[in-house]
Amino acid sequence: MSRVCELSGKGPMSGNSVSHANNKTRRRFLPNLNDVTLISDILGQSFKLRVSAHALRTVDHRGGLDAFLAKAKDDELSDKAAKIKKEIAKAQAAA
Repeated sequence: MSRVCELSGKGPMSGNSVSHANNKTRRRFLPNLNDVTLISDILGQSFKLRVSAHALRTVDHRGGLDAFLAKAKDDELSDKAAKIKKEIAKAQAAA
């Protein structure tokens, strides 16, 4: 399983661990990923996604999964999230 957020595309970053003696060694900063179940109001269905804590806060701020995906860029979304976005857009067009 890759360590990439399915909604925001946030992945590992690299940097330095700096000791008290100012020695620098390379390290990885991993995103804070959580397995969550998000519910789509329009589809009336729940989806299990691996999402960073930052993206989860953004989903809450924007008013749910549907509103988040409506504003999200397609290149940042995973294949699974992009498919959900298409289903939501289709359901909104039909309603």
